[in-house]
Amino acid sequence: MTKLNQLINILRGNRKIFIQTHNSPDPDAIATAFALKKLLDRKGIDATICYKGEIEKYSTLRMIELLNIDITFIESIDYMSKDDYIILVDSQKYNSNITDFIGDEVACIDHHPVFVNNKYKFKDIRDNIGACSSILASYFIENNIGIDEDTATALLYGIKMDTLDLSRGVSDLDIDMFYYLYKRADKKKISKIQKNTLEFSDLNAYGNAIQNIKIYRNIGFVNIGFDCPDVLLACISDFILSLKEIDFVVVYCEKENKLKFSVRNESENLDAGKIINEAISGYGNGGGHKTMAGGVIPKKNMCHIIGEVDTFIQYKFLETIDKYESDEKKDII
Repeated sequence: MTKLNQLINILRGNRKIFIQTHNSPDPDAIATAFALKKLLDRKGIDATICYKGEIEKYSTLRMIELLNIDITFIESIDYMSKDDYIILVDSQKYNSNITDFIGDEVACIDHHPVFVNNKYKFKDIRDNIGACSSILASYFIENNIGIDEDTATALLYGIKMDTLDLSRGVSDLDIDMFYYLYKRADKKKISKIQKNTLEFSDLNAYGNAIQNIKIYRNIGFVNIGFDCPDVLLACISDFILSLKEIDFVVVYCEKENKLKFSVRNESENLDAGKIINEAISGYGNGGGHKTMAGGVIPKKNMCHIIGEVDTFIQYKFLETIDKYESDEKKDII
């Protein structure tokens, strides 16, 4: 029995079904939810895509508009109950980037490592895959279901964005699904979505990043200095990592009464997800892939930080990285 049919068997009944993305969803999360809704529709199951937070980038809003994606802000939904089923996509229950809605999280489809175990009725979590969109694309093939142009375009764009055009954390499945989707997607729409992705208001964040960067060995630290959207935080991480002197970067800012982090890594000896999880343990939580990760320290825990925030963050990450590298050498010996 295919993964999709396993999920269908769990969802059948009289409960309402919701597909929940992580907060402030990015293209990969939105594409995954959109494709899953299309598959459920084909199986006679109605589902509502929902999210918390703000969709911050103009290009992501353009994607939603051009591809006719129906996605609903949770505050507009007053009919969800504790008995309704929720399918989490591109995130997991208890992660720092997802809000606990009232419904029952019975299923999870994700491509991030598991840091907190949860007993779902169904799960398809593959942390060796570069984009969650690749997993959903494979469902169409495995179940011999034709894919429409808008869905193929959304999934292709999701893969492009989460793997940085197949240059980061790419698996064989990502490459195979990229090829499958490329022949079926509307490349003109993707060009329209990608055009003018940088907004004028983003320039201050990039300017602060350039001015405030601190480099220790091959590790970069950047405090943006003001509230910065999650997606822009990630873009700046990629931008700083492009410097030839840097293999590992920690970008952060204070946002909505919490400290938000975006981490990038291109060193074979380090793991961004494991390092941020350890570095801010006891203060907040974080996780992600070997090459990209994120995390948060809630405002209520920031009072426990001793000394200046920048000094504290630099010390915790450098200490964790040194320990990680030391443990890696022991394993080799």
